[in-house]
Amino acid sequence: MRVRGGMEYCDVMNQHKRRFIQRCAAILGASAAARLFPVGALAAGQDEVLTNWAGNYRYSTARLTKARTLEEIQAFARQQPSFKVLGTRHCFNGIADSKTQLLSMRDMNQVAALDPAGRTVTVEAGMSYGQLCPLLDSKGFALHNLASLPHISIAGACATGTHGSGVKNGNLSTAVSRLEIVTAAGEVVTLSRVKDRQFAGAVVNLGALGVVTKVTLDIQPTYKMRQQVYLDLPMRQVRDHFDDIASSGYSVSLFTDWQKERVNEVWIKQRLDSGEPLRDAAEFFGAARATRNVHPIVDLSPENCTEQMGVQGPWYERLPHFKMGFTPSSGKELQSEYFVPRGHAVEAILAIERLRDQVGPHLLISELRTIEADELWMSPCYERASLAIHFTWKPEWDAVSQLLPVIERELTPFQVRPHWGKLFTIPSSQLRGRYERWDEFKQLVSNLDPKGTFRNEYLSRNLYS
Repeated sequence: MRVRGGMEYCDVMNQHKRRFIQRCAAILGASAAARLFPVGALAAGQDEVLTNWAGNYRYSTARLTKARTLEEIQAFARQQPSFKVLGTRHCFNGIADSKTQLLSMRDMNQVAALDPAGRTVTVEAGMSYGQLCPLLDSKGFALHNLASLPHISIAGACATGTHGSGVKNGNLSTAVSRLEIVTAAGEVVTLSRVKDRQFAGAVVNLGALGVVTKVTLDIQPTYKMRQQVYLDLPMRQVRDHFDDIASSGYSVSLFTDWQKERVNEVWIKQRLDSGEPLRDAAEFFGAARATRNVHPIVDLSPENCTEQMGVQGPWYERLPHFKMGFTPSSGKELQSEYFVPRGHAVEAILAIERLRDQVGPHLLISELRTIEADELWMSPCYERASLAIHFTWKPEWDAVSQLLPVIERELTPFQVRPHWGKLFTIPSSQLRGRYERWDEFKQLVSNLDPKGTFRNEYLSRNLYS
């Protein structure tokens, strides 16, 4: 098999198989590396297996306990020397994995309190955005931002710094104003934005502090949105007019396969209450307005995508790319994502474009989005407005695992930070220098989890190695 640029992956793999396995073991830990290979490679007889949503990661145990009350969580925590909380399983790595015991709160998915005067809503940790948003809208309220998928749990998304898009929009975690956490000792701890200095370290918590049982979010009056899609944006326009393109709507996404010196699709989502002129022109920086709904991956049906073509609708049916109730994205895939300072956005984009011959054969699609800076210690956007460069890969772990270090090396000059819930190989020695509050976060972990009940291979590798 030959890919563009003359790189022969089959030959490389055959010649360097042993080196590849050793590197995976060194970067990921031997057992973690094994679990990132396709689930189809499982030995016969292993029929009881928990996997993540995309099927690329299998968890180390099938022992899963479901909790339905705070008291059940407290009792469970006191009994377990080690466990992890498993949410909607949308992470592509072992951040939520445990060798001993998993806890699910998917049945705890109710609105605990709605405060119209204070403009907050408190939800149980098992609730997803897809469950909350229609209820919130029916009461006349909305969230400031949403990720591309509404299927993900609120607590899990905030714990990993998951985001939507918008030059003035912080990630999903920035809406959190209060957390309720059950510690390993079974004690209930509450941290709030206005009262607790350590709150900023607890929101993007990587699952390291305890069991988040309730999350309070800032809300605002409901609003309507619409989205237009433009096709084949020349990459030279991105180079020359990136800021204008990225700020052309409330939320903007650029989808590219890095081929043909162009961005395949530009999705512009606009609020109808913004007072800004609506995007209806036939052309946008040289890109042509789409004449039908499209999927980010052009060969796939747009049936599971949110409505386009300028059709007005509620915020929660336009901010995500995909509808609740449908299989999100492509299904069988791998994902990685990297954050660089927005001031270096064009340089970083051009750096990845130079890798197009290596990246292209294994890529489904990339997405470029902007996110505002925040003050959350372990957020990839801590104290810097960011560009997120997202990769949706074909389920080809052997090839992708070799490409990730190449991409990370190209982005190193920009102090790149990874998405905590996706695939990356940046060592903790480098990550520590890119998070100013790294040591304070570790101290917070030590305070709330002194015995390491919530530490797993992922945390040992990425936070402590």
